[in-house]
Amino acid sequence: MTYGSLRDFVTLLENRSALVRIGTEVSPVLEMTEIADRVCKGPKRANKALLFENVKGSSIPVLINAFGSSERMAWALGIDSLEDLRSRLADLIDLRPPGGLGDAMGRGSAFLKAFHDAGLKPRRAHRAPVQAVVDTESPSLDDLPILTCWPGDGGPFVTLPQVITRDPVKGTRNVGMYRLQQVDERTLLVHWQRHKGGAEHERIAREVAQPNIPAAVVLGGDPAAIWSASAPLPPDVDEYWLAGWLRGRSIPFVDCVTQPLQVPANADIVIEGYIDPNEHFPEGPFGDHTGYYTPVAPFPALHVTAITRREDPIYPATVVGIPPMEDYWMGKATERLFLPLIQLFLPEVADLAMPVPGVFHNLVIVSIRKRFPGHARKVMHGLWGLALLSLAKAIVVVDDWVDVHDPVVAGWQALGNVDWSRDIVIADGPVDQLDHAAPQEAFGGKIGVDATAKLPEEGHSRSWPKVVRMDPKVQEKVDAIWQELGLP
Repeated sequence: MTYGSLRDFVTLLENRSALVRIGTEVSPVLEMTEIADRVCKGPKRANKALLFENVKGSSIPVLINAFGSSERMAWALGIDSLEDLRSRLADLIDLRPPGGLGDAMGRGSAFLKAFHDAGLKPRRAHRAPVQAVVDTESPSLDDLPILTCWPGDGGPFVTLPQVITRDPVKGTRNVGMYRLQQVDERTLLVHWQRHKGGAEHERIAREVAQPNIPAAVVLGGDPAAIWSASAPLPPDVDEYWLAGWLRGRSIPFVDCVTQPLQVPANADIVIEGYIDPNEHFPEGPFGDHTGYYTPVAPFPALHVTAITRREDPIYPATVVGIPPMEDYWMGKATERLFLPLIQLFLPEVADLAMPVPGVFHNLVIVSIRKRFPGHARKVMHGLWGLALLSLAKAIVVVDDWVDVHDPVVAGWQALGNVDWSRDIVIADGPVDQLDHAAPQEAFGGKIGVDATAKLPEEGHSRSWPKVVRMDPKVQEKVDAIWQELGLP
């Protein structure tokens, strides 16, 4: 399934009764957030994408919560279920236990090559819908329905962008999803955290004394391209390669009109500009996905040089705050896609989950096929050494029969299988820059919990009890007579 535009995705959602068009005038200042928050936290039957068609102060409709369920997130990527992401990648790489580090690295290279090949044949669009309207004389951010999400926010924020920059030395493209605070009609502040690719481009630009970083903020277009901007890919791996791999064909591009960059031709809106790596301004506060306001901190400014758009653009936005919100399902897609890659380096991993209350980086529950003493601790440290899983504050390891996606079962094991004086690992290390509980920015304490069945060599001299389970023959008999019992 492919989409030529964000409007195509809206049509699909509407045809599947997964979208509500709102004709009542609604303000992008706080009101849209309140509506979206109620929908995200309401009953499943009411959790739908929202298209605000009568936006106060703007002629451009706003789409929110398009990715706000497992089904809609899967449809956005052209699949039926998010589990299809895991199986597609598992089919791509050999998940048998590697013969050594070299074998594992080789298979990892095959994984990256598949993404690379999907985007290697860049398509130049003969007609770029996103440049139907071009403004280089007096481009104004005030023409866009940028949301002010929460009462304590420092201003309006662009919340669902694809921010494109290139490495000042290598020239490789990075696409990141960083919130952007509007300061005035031609200035945005770019909140790229220190662990992200854009921030690395900023550091390199200062090192080589490059005065400006060309940048483009892409809004809308193919929903796979939108989501790919949020994916934590390895350095120098183009996020649009991932989108191309998902689609089975490369993304069509067009040259920017004022910057030496290429952008997706089928996007809805593009904000072109440049970033001075030596210029920083106070950004924030912002009501973030942690459920707390991120405090004011210095971040670079993007100076707008042009705004281009479709004739009939849709402005995509998301609202974050106290979970559950739309971003959970975007993270769930990432979790499912990258599980096979985790298993490539840690083949004992059976499954992995990042529950809603953990807001991605606060809690990871992982099940393993335990084979030797200390195996759970080996997995903890292995995960803390893998890309952005290095930011995980808590890792809970359970046995492979435990459903890590069932909070009751996982919690039962995590609490009942642990001796708190023996089965805990405390460490210091990197944490998410948004972690307000850490005593220092981006550095703090981490905990690992071994909730697996213990072996004698791990200091458990008593025999480990069996789990209470019914005789399968009895279960089969009850299955056969269930309809006769008059029970639902």
